[in-house]
Amino acid sequence: MNDKIDFIVVGSGVAGLRAAVALAQTGRVAVLTKDRLTESNTEYAQGGIAVVLSDDDNIDLHVQDTLTAGAGLCDEEAVNVLIEEGPRYITELIEHGAHFDSVDGHLTFTREAAHSRNRILHADGDATGREIVRSLVAWSKKFSNIEYLPHACTQSLIVKDSRCVGVTYVEPVTHKVRALYARCVVLATGGAGQLYLHTTNPDVATGDGMAMAYRAGAVMADMEFIQFHPTALVVPNAPRFLLSEAMRGEGGYLLNAQGERFMLRYDERAELAPRDIVSRSIHFEMQNENANHVWLDMRHLDRKFIRERFPKIHTTCLLYNIDITRDLIPVSPAAHYTMGGIRTDTYGRTSITGLYAAGEVSCTGVHGANRLASNSLLEGLVFGARAGAAAVAESTTEIEQIAPRDWDFGEEADWRIGDGTRREVKKIMWDKVGIVRQERGLRDALDALEEIASRQLNTRSWNFVTLAKLVAQAALGRRESRGGHYRSDYPEPDDQNFLHHTLQQRVELQQQSSSTKLNT
Repeated sequence: MNDKIDFIVVGSGVAGLRAAVALAQTGRVAVLTKDRLTESNTEYAQGGIAVVLSDDDNIDLHVQDTLTAGAGLCDEEAVNVLIEEGPRYITELIEHGAHFDSVDGHLTFTREAAHSRNRILHADGDATGREIVRSLVAWSKKFSNIEYLPHACTQSLIVKDSRCVGVTYVEPVTHKVRALYARCVVLATGGAGQLYLHTTNPDVATGDGMAMAYRAGAVMADMEFIQFHPTALVVPNAPRFLLSEAMRGEGGYLLNAQGERFMLRYDERAELAPRDIVSRSIHFEMQNENANHVWLDMRHLDRKFIRERFPKIHTTCLLYNIDITRDLIPVSPAAHYTMGGIRTDTYGRTSITGLYAAGEVSCTGVHGANRLASNSLLEGLVFGARAGAAAVAESTTEIEQIAPRDWDFGEEADWRIGDGTRREVKKIMWDKVGIVRQERGLRDALDALEEIASRQLNTRSWNFVTLAKLVAQAALGRRESRGGHYRSDYPEPDDQNFLHHTLQQRVELQQQSSSTKLNT
């Protein structure tokens, strides 16, 4: 690849691929990924994609469900854009080859927690993300002007005169650092679930895009809001495989160590309460029982239906000698989704000219303090398209180059995160900045992270530790409980003092944090 191209997209999930399609209408596009093209959080999404396309649903209901889940912190403009434009982009995706589950030619819709209507589309039961990636990859490959560079780890953004003009990345064959310049850059690198010891996210979800943007001076928002999925499979020496929320939506029960349903003690909606409530309830139940998991029970449901509805989950659990139609399934919460990220408007614009962001790496404010189930794939699709279109309309025609300064890490780079550093950070975050937080633990976490940050670190280790510090600092500053952020020392929401976003920005190596009031 040459050292210049019209547009750069970093990341190949739903947001990145949809942005690439939009950008390809105008110029040459490079899509950089640090793994294979299809390895992203999108690929692993089971639950589905929420959209108003059924006869008994409407825009207002989906908007209200999203606002309610967001616990007062959703930006209504962003929510309206997401819900109103969602049907258009889903229909477009279907026209370009995406296949969602249907009966007699009619799309089938299911319901998940905190939704008031059946509006969740699925593909192959529990392989929705895989189908969306498949269809977007096929669509994008129709454009000869989209180039793919897999196994290329992006290290940093190149900024000249307050404008993003390119990226540095590690060339996959030689492992040398190279600069790639463009008219603008779209970050679609996904979330940061790997910050935590237990996560449903793939190994690539280390938050690199967020850390790179922060390092370059972009404003970050709401980093304290981490969503923990209530039900990840708990099997010794195995990754925390996600067990879709739709399993509870279809009638699954949660049982404690005594075999008792317990969710009604915590919320009248029981297993269909919002994710943050279910995760905390499981956390408290495990504490009370001194257990490392609770049970998900599907045994009372039709076995054939369960096998057909959740084929991937059924097959995966069988590998661990668990038949979800006959056996109790051991589950516990795991880090799943980052509500915060690079602050953007509804066109993906960040605070740095020429830098756009879409999907989980960004924070449009659409999710507020707690993401409504199955809104994330829709967010990536809608705002990926909008970010790509805005970048085309607003980018310069010239491609500027600049001699590297603080992003110059020599001729060769060790792009891997040190295993020891990574393990340390993940344990600190799980123990001190996890589902339940309090001031002493957060301060201890920050002290430990500062000590790690003082060591000589390679670029990606620096990114990893820096991102962890941002989450811990934001959590310490929010002295209330709201959505995915729960403080045991401040267990109630405080609208008078904290009905606002948390903003963080790095300026001349010094972090400055501020807050802005929402229009209410």
